[in-house]
Parts: sequence; structure tokens; C-alpha cells
Amino acid sequence: MPSLSSAALEQLFLNARTHNVFRPEPIPETTLRQLYDLMKWGPTSMNCQPARLVFVTSPEAKALLAPALSAGNLEKTLAAPATVIIATDSLFHEHLPTMFPAYDARPMFAANAELAASTAFRNGTLQGAYLILAARALGLDCGPMSGFDAGKLNAAFFADGRFQANFLCNLGIGDPAGLHPRGPRLAFDEACRIV
Repeated sequence: MPSLSSAALEQLFLNARTHNVFRPEPIPETTLRQLYDLMKWGPTSMNCQPARLVFVTSPEAKALLAPALSAGNLEKTLAAPATVIIATDSLFHEHLPTMFPAYDARPMFAANAELAASTAFRNGTLQGAYLILAARALGLDCGPMSGFDAGKLNAAFFADGRFQANFLCNLGIGDPAGLHPRGPRLAFDEACRIV
């Protein structure tokens, strides 16, 4: 498989930034659907796909989200065209017979809540990263963040307790005027070993 072009690498990584200010242009539902249709192909263990997404776009849904946001994330999130709640499904294993037909893996997770929770969190987080890359590939800018009260958010959006919020990501066309200076990154030798 050939490497991506320099332009593609710049769009996905090298020139991509975390945006805090977005132009007030709505994201069409077709784009949100295309975003999911790209991100869902990223690998997860046993193809478990535990991420569940809520695209918060309406004023009513933003009002429901607002009380869970930290003060530093409130204004930018309410102004963003869309905010994605990346959550995990605690009962993801119910879908394994379809998603992973090699053998019946449901009992392994149904009998071990700790294994199910760690698998859901790890793989749901991976899927959140795939969402960011898919959004960038489609020309959207992203503002991933923590900075929210998970208890309040889960109560507002996932009252039955099955889904648990992991993190949030604002989406839209970023305004470069709102960018902060880019932070440094660790060098290879600071972060990596080859053994």
C-alpha cells in the first residue's frame, strides 16, 4: 500500500490543530453520516465497536449539555456547529455474535464486568481517535476535550446507565484566528524505545 500524499498527511496530522473557535456554519447530516461511515472501519479488538456517538447540534440538545460543561468549555461548545459525545456501550458484547462471528465471545464479557469495562473504554477511545481522523479527512476541524461532569452528562443523555460518556469533540470549520500557539511534542528518543 503506498504512503499518503504530503498534503493528506498535513491535513490529518502535521497542519491539523485543536480548534476552539468555529465558523457558524452548520454541518449537514449527510456529512455526519459520512463521518461515522468512515470511522467505523477503524480496528477494535474482536471488532467489538463499543463507541456510541451523540451528535449534539440543536439548541435544545446544547441546552441539555450545557450544565455538564466546565466553565472553560461552555462558550466554545455552545458556539460549535456540532459537539460529539463519544460514549461507550457497557453491553457492547450483545452485538458480538454479529460483529465477531468467529465464536461466541459474549460469555467472556458478560461474566467479567471489569474486562467488559476496560475493553469498552480502550476500544471506545480508539474509535474516538478514528472519529477525529475521519473528521479531518472530510475537511472538518476538531476540538476534543475532557472538562465536563460525566455524572451530569450521563444523567442528561444516557439515563438508563448503559452508555457512559468518555470525551467530547467539537466539530466544524475552525477559525484560525482563534488558534493558540502550537504546543511542542516529545522527540522520538524521549517517547520511544526500540527493543
